[in-house]
Amino acid sequence: MTEQRPVVQTYAVTGMTCEHCVRAVTEELSALPGVEEVRIDLTAGTATVTSAAPLGIDSVRAAVDEAGYELVSGVA
Repeated sequence: MTEQRPVVQTYAVTGMTCEHCVRAVTEELSALPGVEEVRIDLTAGTATVTSAAPLGIDSVRAAVDEAGYELVSGVA
C-alpha cells in the first residue's frame, strides 16, 4: 500500500497587508475540502496550501475572493 503524499501549491494574492488579512485568507482557504495547512507570507504576497489532492484554481480564487482579496496566479 502506497502512502499518498500531500500536494503543496503556492498562490500569489494581492491586497494582504496585516495579520487580519492573514486570518481572513487562512480561514477561507482552510475551509476548502482536503486542505491540511495554509501558510501566508505577507512579504511575498503568497499563500501556500497543503492539501490531500490538487485544488481547482476556481475554488481557490473563490475562497480568496470571499476573504476580500484577489488571487493573481498560481506560483507553483
